[in-house]
Amino acid sequence: MAVSTTTHLNFRGDARAALEFYRSVFGGELTLVSYRDAHNVQDPSEADQIMWGQVAGAGGFHVMAYDVPARMPWDPGQNAFFVSVRGTSTEEITSYWKGLSDGATIVQELAPAGWAPLYGMLKDRFGVVWVLDVIADHNAS
Repeated sequence: MAVSTTTHLNFRGDARAALEFYRSVFGGELTLVSYRDAHNVQDPSEADQIMWGQVAGAGGFHVMAYDVPARMPWDPGQNAFFVSVRGTSTEEITSYWKGLSDGATIVQELAPAGWAPLYGMLKDRFGVVWVLDVIADHNAS
């Protein structure tokens, strides 16, 4: 049996823009289903918001998102989660970093670290904190 996990991000009206942005950074196929598309409109002002969406890339990147309806509580919180993107290529991670950093607040610049050839952390323009690093072999000595 195999198990996989997918990060599912919750927004309040920004899911479409966030998923389009993540697709521009990571590539892949964008799928968007609005509340209107799903015949599940409860508030006409939210009809075009995203009830279910995802970006799925051939290289394994996968993120889902939706817009929490105004009738439901939602609070993005402080450091509630990080999205971790790990790769084996410094070029690939640097490319993702450059894309995500557009409009972002840099928490930790992308640079070599004691535990990884490259490591960095940023909060993107949608308030999502991303941790990017290049995987290194663990040396327990």
